[in-house]
Amino acid sequence: MPVVDLSALNSPPQKLCAIDASTNSLAFAIFDGKSLEAMGKINFSGANTYEKVADACNKTKSVFDIFQIEAVVIEHTVFINSPKTAADLALVQGGLLGGMSLTGVKIIKSINPVAWQTFIGNGRLTHVEKSDLRVSSPGKSESWYKTKEREIRKEKTIKFVNTYYDKKTSDNDIADAVGIGHYAIRNWSKLN
Repeated sequence: MPVVDLSALNSPPQKLCAIDASTNSLAFAIFDGKSLEAMGKINFSGANTYEKVADACNKTKSVFDIFQIEAVVIEHTVFINSPKTAADLALVQGGLLGGMSLTGVKIIKSINPVAWQTFIGNGRLTHVEKSDLRVSSPGKSESWYKTKEREIRKEKTIKFVNTYYDKKTSDNDIADAVGIGHYAIRNWSKLN
């Protein structure tokens, strides 16, 4: 009976693309092994969601043709307050997946946002950090504080990417894609 190396089944692929998608754009980070090969952002155009879906499919296919991607990791969708936004995001992600499949990508995995954020040292703000924010900016609304907390976390992710990978990005979506990929290549066997 032949011996099968089961560890190879749980090893990350050599060429991986990590994606942070929105209804209007696709931020990506391409890894060759553990090296960050490329990163960028593609904006979708169209007068409505359906035109954006078609554009997303075409542009995604083009990028994947260029880089010869073996596998994709995409941030798992989380609860969104707006049902319309959730539906539009699902449509766009379907377009992305369609474009990927046309290039022969076989492995697609999703990552929980909290998992990769915590892994790079950017978990939710602590009580002390939240308290410090409220002391330094008193009298603001609760929604202002929540927005500021998100901004602080976005800046932490950008700082991680620029420091760890010696890059100079200021785009939080691109930084998120790099963070997603960073987590994926180091935790491949844990992914869905």
